[in-house]
Amino acid sequence: MSTKVKIFIADGMSKDALEMFEASDQFDVTFQKETTIDELKAALVANEVVAIRSASKIKKDLIQYAKESSSKLKLIIRLGAGVDNIDVTFAKECGIDVMNTASANALSAAEHTIALMFAVARNVPQAYASLKHDEWRRAELVGFELTGKTLGVVGCGQIGRIVIQKALALGMKVCGFDPFMKDLKAYKGLEDVTIYESLDDLLRLSDLVTLHMPKGPQTARMINAEKISKMKTGSVLVNVARGGLEDVPAVLEALNNGRLRAYAVDVFEQEPPTFPSKLISHPKVICTPHLGASTVEAQDRVGMVAYHQIAAYFSDGSRVGVL
Repeated sequence: MSTKVKIFIADGMSKDALEMFEASDQFDVTFQKETTIDELKAALVANEVVAIRSASKIKKDLIQYAKESSSKLKLIIRLGAGVDNIDVTFAKECGIDVMNTASANALSAAEHTIALMFAVARNVPQAYASLKHDEWRRAELVGFELTGKTLGVVGCGQIGRIVIQKALALGMKVCGFDPFMKDLKAYKGLEDVTIYESLDDLLRLSDLVTLHMPKGPQTARMINAEKISKMKTGSVLVNVARGGLEDVPAVLEALNNGRLRAYAVDVFEQEPPTFPSKLISHPKVICTPHLGASTVEAQDRVGMVAYHQIAAYFSDGSRVGVL
């Protein structure tokens, strides 16, 4: 009988997906909802696979520790799309593959983006809060329609393309920009979308701008004071991708001087952020605590996709999901 593959799941997993792992003859699973740094270090040495979400970080120092400790580690899998919490380059240098489940939560993240756009347009959080405080502020909470507005989508990967599809269905005009994807017109759903080679051109023409880029050296603070100065006066910025794609002080300044009408954000560079927060408390900011992938359906898909990708990786050497 072959030895089971040892898997450590560090940050939780949906019940149905976890049951699949535990029922498999292929895997020996250790599961935790929350994991300390010391526990994660030990797991990197003792297991062939370590699965994490956004809560855990596997940077160079932990990978180096595992390497120097005669680690059995073959694969790190990110249960989600973004891998900015993993040092992918150094892991590869050490012969460790890194995998993600990029498609599994795309729909939920895209829907949350649309939800935040509607929340901004119709002042939903402010209206809710006023009624809860026994106030009737109907006259001052006049919103705007999304239909006919121009949406600039920065990042046209799986999530961005779903946002585009849904925005077009709402009657919005859509333009896109993505420096990492070539021949964007070849992608299904982008045939009739205006694609710009310059981010500045997209910013100048968009009433709302939504971010769907990975976080890295090329994209950190990509929306800074200089870029915000190119945006329409009274435009809206939405980020359901990664904290740090925007320069927060520059965003706050733009909210204060009227360049930005509103800022809707689901992600923060430090999670949880430090409270109290000037950003979160700002009256023109609508924010949620990293809920983009927090749906029952997305979490089930993430776990199921991870199961099948890991099973195939060890059964027949499949590289699906490997970065």
